[in-house]
Amino acid sequence: MDATLIAVAALWGVATGLLVPRAAYRFSVEPDEDWRDACPAGHPLTGPAGGWFGATRCASCAVAVPAPSGATVPEGGDAGAPEPAPVPGPVPVPGPARSRYAPAVLAPVVTALACTALAAATGARPELVVWLLLTPVAVLLAVIDRRVHRLPDRLTLPLAGAAVLLLGAVSLVPEHTGSWTSALLGGLTLGGFYFLLFLINPNGMGFGDVKLALSLGVALCWYGWAVLFAGGFAGFLLGAVYGLGLMLLRRAGRKTGIPFGPFMIAGALLGVLFGALAA
Repeated sequence: MDATLIAVAALWGVATGLLVPRAAYRFSVEPDEDWRDACPAGHPLTGPAGGWFGATRCASCAVAVPAPSGATVPEGGDAGAPEPAPVPGPVPVPGPARSRYAPAVLAPVVTALACTALAAATGARPELVVWLLLTPVAVLLAVIDRRVHRLPDRLTLPLAGAAVLLLGAVSLVPEHTGSWTSALLGGLTLGGFYFLLFLINPNGMGFGDVKLALSLGVALCWYGWAVLFAGGFAGFLLGAVYGLGLMLLRRAGRKTGIPFGPFMIAGALLGVLFGALAA
């Protein structure tokens, strides 16, 4: 049963993870901009659900287009070919190499691994359904924050509401092992703590992190206060190690901003895994 459950969770992770790259590309915009509806070359995104589902390779960009007169075929267009020389007329510029507008492998792999680990740690307890539903959105937020250093309200606030409602429903099932009351208090506690950090240093802590902390606190404190503290601390530890590594490599300074959402989410994942195993 456990092997079957883990396999189903892994397949769920792969299936939902494949939806993350395009959604992350569309959401990765500045705060005052609408989400993207076209590839970098301007071709409209097509596919199910208004273009939210689909590959991260633009079919229009993959078609060879004529370059201006006197252009050359860019390097990398034909691996192993000699250096091209200028030509007098239009030259087809191969598009497949530049038709990919977002990474399409890492997010599905991470989502599948996270879902597999959660299934292995949680087992057949009903809260596993909640973890599997929340994980793809958490990965999506991590990818967006990594790219543009922001966490959209369209995702953070629904994620917090979904965590509260779904765990509330699970609390009505006899086989659950957590506390919905503790989860609610944990969400308020972690969110309040991040809000305090935001007030102290707005340049070092974004308000999107505060909103993300609400849902992470709910998930962590489902298994108790010790799990909340462990998961919250793990997020800060991971972020500190990453920042220190960048400084040692001279790729960042003490005042360089880093996206903290991915580390918050990674710490919460470790905390939930710890809580599920302990339960």
